[in-house]
Amino acid sequence: MIVLPAPAFGEAVTVLRPGPAVLDIYGNDAPGPDQEHPLHGCVVAPEPGAETVGGQDIVTDHLVIYAPAESDVRPTDRLRVRGDVFSVHGPVQDFRSPLTGTRAGVQVTARRVTG
Repeated sequence: MIVLPAPAFGEAVTVLRPGPAVLDIYGNDAPGPDQEHPLHGCVVAPEPGAETVGGQDIVTDHLVIYAPAESDVRPTDRLRVRGDVFSVHGPVQDFRSPLTGTRAGVQVTARRVTG
């Protein structure tokens, strides 16, 4: 993983990724302790909303996060944003310039169910 200096603007987001598997008390593989790494220079765009699931109103918080091109984010990660933990929701989108093919950044959608 390449660690770049923090840009002057944007927000820091922390990626939480399960560590290597460990054995649980029954001898089965279980996710290891979270490994963390920061993403600097992110833009965080909140999209609060609500859903109805099975006749129940569910409050969800959605975020769209725009991160630098070198960002290491996977669909199975969780993200700590402004002190709250969100799950990555869907694939990580890669932006490229249509003129040069240069990577411009990544877009990550994150979601948190709060009630």
